[in-house]
Amino acid sequence: MSVTVNVLCYKSKTLSNGENPLMIRVCKDGTKKYKSLGISINPVYWDFEKSKPKNNCPNKELINKIIANKSKEFSEQIVKLKSEDKDFTSSKLVEDVQGKVKSRTVNSLFLEQIQRLREEGRLGYMLSTQQVYNSLIRFNKHLNIYFSDIDVIWLKRYETWLRSEQLAENTIGIRFRTLRTIYNLAIEVNIVKAEYYPFKSFKVSKLHQATAKRAINKDEIFKVINYNVASCCFYKRMAVDLFTFSYLMGGINFVDIAFLTKDNLNDSRLVYVRRKTKKLIKLPLQEKAIHIIQNYHSENRKYLFPILFDSHKTDMQKRYRVHDVIADINRHLKDIGKELGIPIDLTTYVARHSFATVLKRSGVSTSIISESLGHSSEKVTQIYLDSFDNSQMKDAMRNLL
Repeated sequence: MSVTVNVLCYKSKTLSNGENPLMIRVCKDGTKKYKSLGISINPVYWDFEKSKPKNNCPNKELINKIIANKSKEFSEQIVKLKSEDKDFTSSKLVEDVQGKVKSRTVNSLFLEQIQRLREEGRLGYMLSTQQVYNSLIRFNKHLNIYFSDIDVIWLKRYETWLRSEQLAENTIGIRFRTLRTIYNLAIEVNIVKAEYYPFKSFKVSKLHQATAKRAINKDEIFKVINYNVASCCFYKRMAVDLFTFSYLMGGINFVDIAFLTKDNLNDSRLVYVRRKTKKLIKLPLQEKAIHIIQNYHSENRKYLFPILFDSHKTDMQKRYRVHDVIADINRHLKDIGKELGIPIDLTTYVARHSFATVLKRSGVSTSIISESLGHSSEKVTQIYLDSFDNSQMKDAMRNLL
């Protein structure tokens, strides 16, 4: 399996500028295959005996670098094919090397990934990736660049720009983690060489800030639950009711609340599959939670609460609807929190964290509920909630009121 790879100045062809193209010549089993390097040289600057540019060549360093990189690609592919005991022709070797590193832009891979996530139904991740794509377009004006263009200096400029947008530290971290994921994908599919990877030097881990307190105490929770909604608008009343429902029903988050139907009510229990973790959750229905459900009951609506309607048919329509409603709910909760003198911004997620914190402070076993609900141990928490029988969970939840 004898094979040689040489670089030569192709004298048989003269370009309009008077120069000759530089070619890679692959010889194997008596056959030859030529492939242009995409550059040319004036023959007076080429050493035909040593097959390299002369010392007085104006672009000597650049030409030598291109030759070295292309020769390395061929050598690596030859070693790979031989190690796999695969036979090949000179034409096949050229084709393999030519297709190994594809000239695809950052823009094209981002759009491919967004479309793939959409087709897989991973809409949350898709929207997050789309958000980062939009951010990069605003920063760089376009993404018709190659991944090798994204170096440490480029990343530092992007970080400076993100900070000028007054984004939170963790939001900046999410932007960079998503970009890093796309870059890793580019390496995986041979769009860019691993040696260009900039995240070895630019550490994304530094872009992290401890999450601010998201739980309130029992007295503050009672202030929200007992807030006088008699003269309030519909969404403000619903804000109080959904905060209360989430707190009483295991800290159920807003997305899961939105998708609840009467099928989730089973033998005085709320039974549902958490959309994020796919864990089955079974909780005893609290009396006040039952009243809240009854207050919003409608025979003309599939869902328990007036968040989603039959008109929301596609996954995207549902996601955008939930996003819009939670924004309104959280805006009203924030106003209520300020009015009640609560020291942190009130959101639906505060109900989720407060559920866990109140049970923990009441002495409930950490085997049933975790203090870190919603973070790295959230999946463990959901497993425990599922594993304990209804009487144990019912006893624990008596501590909520």
